Amino acid sequence: MVMKMAVDQLSNVFVALADPTRRAILARLMDGDVNVGQLAEPFAISQPAVSKHLKILERAGLISRRTAATARLSHLEAAPLRDATEWMERYRKYWDEGFTKLDSALEDYLQAEKTSKGEDK
Repeated sequence: MVMKMAVDQLSNVFVALADPTRRAILARLMDGDVNVGQLAEPFAISQPAVSKHLKILERAGLISRRTAATARLSHLEAAPLRDATEWMERYRKYWDEGFTKLDSALEDYLQAEKTSKGEDK
């Protein structure tokens, strides 16, 4: 059951990251906490549309929200990004191993070509 919950959370993170507007919001939040109006400024979308994006980011655990005076501020929560990166890291290792094998095979092939043409003498 624990594994299923972790996978579901990871799925929520990837769903949240799938949208370029949400990725831009996360990038903006790296500079500090801001309200919906400030987040909406660079986009050609309404504040309610930004609020919908924030709900998806919040559900994924990528942001938290708090009230300060009359403003509702959004805050970046980077831990789920670390978890997603660790998950993807396994696949990077897989690809790196594949490229290493391909490099070796190509080197062997080129050496065999040189030998067969008499270039290795």
